Amino acid sequence: MSAQLWVSVVQIGCFFGLVALGYYLVLEGADFFNFALGPFAMFSGLTASWLMAEQGWPLGVAAVLGIAIAAVLAVVTEIAIVRPVDARSSGGELPSLIAVVAVLFAVEQLAGTLFGRQLMPGRSWLPGVSLDLGFVTVDGQTIALVVCTLVSFTAVWVWTRKSKYGRILRAVGSNREAARTLGMPVGRVRLVAFALAGLVVGLAGQLFSAKAGVSFQSGFGWALSGFLALVIGGTGSVWAPLAGGLLLALAQTFVPYYLGSASLDYAVLAVAILFFALRPNGLFVRKVRV
Repeated sequence: MSAQLWVSVVQIGCFFGLVALGYYLVLEGADFFNFALGPFAMFSGLTASWLMAEQGWPLGVAAVLGIAIAAVLAVVTEIAIVRPVDARSSGGELPSLIAVVAVLFAVEQLAGTLFGRQLMPGRSWLPGVSLDLGFVTVDGQTIALVVCTLVSFTAVWVWTRKSKYGRILRAVGSNREAARTLGMPVGRVRLVAFALAGLVVGLAGQLFSAKAGVSFQSGFGWALSGFLALVIGGTGSVWAPLAGGLLLALAQTFVPYYLGSASLDYAVLAVAILFFALRPNGLFVRKVRV
């Protein structure tokens, strides 16, 4: 078995973990699953790839714009879609979920119309950089992905635990009505949760598209993988999405290696069924908060 496979596990796991972190933020701040996060990540990566390949933009400017667009899409989704549907349904979750799924497909089609329907390559953030550990070589993009993942998770952990606004976000996610009764800015907190999630998945889309390329159809698969990573990791810790992402990546890397690529979908399905049936709250269970 090649040790390089473990590098792939880390690469894919960090990406899944970042997308799952986006789910986690929205769940904490709005008690809601935003399944459009995968397409937001795709739109971010595809925007930057298109700007660099077709318009000759420098990497830094294209990357920042792509991440900003993902955050804007997330905010617009909350203000223009989720909030009105939530108000009309008196807080019912199903109508909002259906609306967000519609956003998922709408963003995919919009990306295909704007940027074309072919796979576009990304560009490494650290070209020409590599780390030779003797038994394995780590390229510059993997280093950038790992560093950005650790910085993102640490920043979210510090923010939610140490800042006043971060604690309010968690309180709103635990009990929105109680938070509203206590005078907390529920609407503003939900908006912040969506915006932060957009920034995180926008960054994830940038980093991963440089490794694997990106197309308008990437969003659905990324949304599903991020959701499964959250299911596996749970919501008991900020770091739980990263743990779930790494475990999912472990299955997606080693199962095809030993059983063939045709087994990949079955492996993912088996992992999902296993956790839904035996540990539906994931590895890290959320504690009751006051």
